[in-house]
Amino acid sequence: MWFWWDRIWLPVNLTWADLEDKDGRVYAKASHLYVTVPYTFTFLLIRYLFERWIATPLALSFGIRERVQLKAEDNYILEYYYTTQSRNPPQSDLDGLSKKSSLSVRQVERWFRRRRSQDRPGVLKKFRESSWRFVFYLCAFIGGVVALYEKEWFYDTLEVWRGFPKQSLLDSQYWYYILEMSFYGSLLFSVAFDVKRKDFKEQIIHHLATLTLLSFSWCVNYIRIGTLVMLVHDASDVLLESAKLFNYAKWEGTCQTLFILFAIVFLVTRLIIFPFWLIHCTWVYPLHHYPPFFGYYFFNAMLVVLLCLHIFWAYLILRMIRKFMFGTVGPLNKNLVIYQYFHFLFDRGLLPFSHCVHLH
Repeated sequence: MWFWWDRIWLPVNLTWADLEDKDGRVYAKASHLYVTVPYTFTFLLIRYLFERWIATPLALSFGIRERVQLKAEDNYILEYYYTTQSRNPPQSDLDGLSKKSSLSVRQVERWFRRRRSQDRPGVLKKFRESSWRFVFYLCAFIGGVVALYEKEWFYDTLEVWRGFPKQSLLDSQYWYYILEMSFYGSLLFSVAFDVKRKDFKEQIIHHLATLTLLSFSWCVNYIRIGTLVMLVHDASDVLLESAKLFNYAKWEGTCQTLFILFAIVFLVTRLIIFPFWLIHCTWVYPLHHYPPFFGYYFFNAMLVVLLCLHIFWAYLILRMIRKFMFGTVGPLNKNLVIYQYFHFLFDRGLLPFSHCVHLH
């Protein structure tokens, strides 16, 4: 098949036959990724049990309970408009909806308020979701450090490409990749019942892009650099999810402290370590060993796109911090800044501090 042509993905004078298991070396293979399918559903089961038996009692101990809300009465005409036209009808449509549904304008407005409230996820649901992600990111980060701290390429990125692509697959690398991919696969399956934010489509794209990047680096044996990239990203995710948990629990001081720590770690890992260590490692060092080829350009192009996203997110973080530190805007504008920022931060977005605004 032309897609797997050696000249596309491998350096010159190397073929897929060179990556067959031999001489005590074991290489990553595309067929290994099939195991992520059952593991993905295993993660979904573990998550269900975790949220029910651990996260929910923990939330209750913080005083977080399911919100009791009034349910909008069944009305086919208003429901059809709500699902196909708009969740918040303009004044020009209210009169027509009132006539069609035989309700007064005030009753139609009340119906839409209650219907929007039904779709607004409660704090308990958000707390359970963030608890699960926090536990995984924490375990993944610790596991990544344990798997890498004794490896030469963790301290010297020149070692990432030494002997490439004839680098044997380690058990720690295998499980690090498989578990990360299975987790993101479970997120992709769970978006249907997770908290739905306005960036729903971006969440889908993000999860698919993550799985594509991990799969590509696995198949072409870019595993050493792949593990470093995963570790760098997991570092800030842990702090982000923990800040969200304390926000839901209304521990405002702790939430703000964790957010500041998150911002610092994000800026250091995504704007310093990622470009000046990791992208430099993938852009410069490979040329010491072989001429550039399509896989080289493709991988670096994806990393640069990721860096552009990091720069954009960092700009929003710094702008928000500056406005709070120097008090250049009033409370309403502060709310708007937070609202805009956290909707741009994809599914990793931190909700605003409880005393500022509730996005949902």
